[in-house]
Amino acid sequence: MSILIDKSKKVLVQGITGREGQARTKLMLGYGTNVVAGVTPKKGGEEVQGVPVFDSVAQAVEACGGIDVSVILVPARFVKGAAVEAIEAGVKLLLLVPDRVPVWDAMAIAKCAQKHGAEFVGPNTLGILSPDQAVIGMMGGRAESAKAWFRPGPVGVISRSGGMSSSTAYYLGKSGIGISTIVHVGGDSVLGLRIPDVALQFQDDPQTEAIVIFGEIGGSQEEDLARLMNEGRVTKPVVAYIGGKAAKEGTRFSHAGAIIEGNTGTHAGKVKALTEAGATVVGSFGDLPEAVQEVMS
Repeated sequence: MSILIDKSKKVLVQGITGREGQARTKLMLGYGTNVVAGVTPKKGGEEVQGVPVFDSVAQAVEACGGIDVSVILVPARFVKGAAVEAIEAGVKLLLLVPDRVPVWDAMAIAKCAQKHGAEFVGPNTLGILSPDQAVIGMMGGRAESAKAWFRPGPVGVISRSGGMSSSTAYYLGKSGIGISTIVHVGGDSVLGLRIPDVALQFQDDPQTEAIVIFGEIGGSQEEDLARLMNEGRVTKPVVAYIGGKAAKEGTRFSHAGAIIEGNTGTHAGKVKALTEAGATVVGSFGDLPEAVQEVMS
């Protein structure tokens, strides 16, 4: 089993006729994702990789008998409009791939999603991948790589870094550890599903036996996960690595969501919170596979 995506989910690509839309649709189809439609205004009637294109999400939903997931691959300034259109058309899970989405737009998307009972991942996310099931977004780069790198298994991976999402799962796989789902929550400061939200979904997933976190300085996602662990809401073993140990106040660690402000979001604070909650926190990224093997044995 996996979380968020699988072979049965009907996927829509908004912005499918653009360069990124075409490239990522090829990846998703090649991996086996059930991409059933695309949307680009004024391009209705065309096809991309054999996928029909519609002028609006509402048209795609009607033609396909419903859409489960929308992958949004439009320029950042158009993300809000595309996301609201999909949510109001009844799509319950959105993947917001672009970076530099205005903070106010992300907040408006969150408000709309809450009103309609929808969820979104991102903005600024590489995507989600469930081995042998489906991939949405850009995870793996090419279908051949994604199929070769990631093997199914009992470990869920949540990452705040796009590149390290793939690297974490890759090195776990090289050590014989399979993955249930990889989720890159996104690199922006205002996000949809955050680390603690995804951890709760892994907690409810019968296939997932342990959770691996690639965390970073900035924000409170890791501390919020520690709180859930202290409350007994996340009881599965958690193994974490926190990047940005050498960063000082005011430092941005690769993207907008990873910045230390005052005494909050520090490396030491995150390590302390997770360790005291019972997580295994490793000091080196290369130690993750051995630590996972230990907690699972």
